Amino acid sequence: MSNIKVNVRGGAAPPGSLADYLKGVKVKLVTISGKGGVGKSLVTAAVGLGLALRGYRVGILDGDIYGPTIPKLLGVAGSTLYVDSRTGRIVPVSGPFGVKVVSIDFMLPSDDTAVIWRGALVTQALRDFISQVDWGPLDVLMVDLPPGTGDAPLTIAQSLQGGIDGSIIVTIPSEISRRIVVKAIDFSRKVQIPVAGIVENMCCFVCPDSGKTYYIFGEGAGRRIAEKAGVPFLGQIPMDPSLSKYL
Repeated sequence: MSNIKVNVRGGAAPPGSLADYLKGVKVKLVTISGKGGVGKSLVTAAVGLGLALRGYRVGILDGDIYGPTIPKLLGVAGSTLYVDSRTGRIVPVSGPFGVKVVSIDFMLPSDDTAVIWRGALVTQALRDFISQVDWGPLDVLMVDLPPGTGDAPLTIAQSLQGGIDGSIIVTIPSEISRRIVVKAIDFSRKVQIPVAGIVENMCCFVCPDSGKTYYIFGEGAGRRIAEKAGVPFLGQIPMDPSLSKYL
């Protein structure tokens, strides 16, 4: 923890009910993926920016403590978090179109610094990001969860005591991802988070020369999973080589 820093302009906020700290947030969404490398954070950033462009007040909490990428996706990497001396609460970084952003990445001394924490520290960090951040009034708060169904997703679900309005589950149409996304749906239901729907990322590749579409990982898996599970299918996103550096 000695390598992680935050500029403090006041004391820490006193402990309280975590749900109470988000009373000004109308809708709380989480993005989930059963495995890494499917573009979950990219979907989080895209949805958040899309909502902001439509006039909604949006906040994004980067809950991927070990692999934070939201700041880079939103162009605010290298920013610093501060604590307001009047309120004693952390002030989010202001991103594009006024999106409020909080990430452990803002507290690391360099891009190469690894967060080597046991589950208990990750759990506490996530609880602090909920309880000690001054999110203010928001229409939507999006929480980008780390891959899998372990401590971090469970912490968010339990800390908000059933107050999460929905989960967006991101997958790619490969056989391995198909098997794992079913577990993500099961997790969401077991922790009483309604499944808002499934997004199939990297569904295909459209050749820029011929215009021909190639289904590299197979075709239609996301839609079939959604139909079988009885959840909405939110859409497909084709592969875009220009986005590969974010995945």
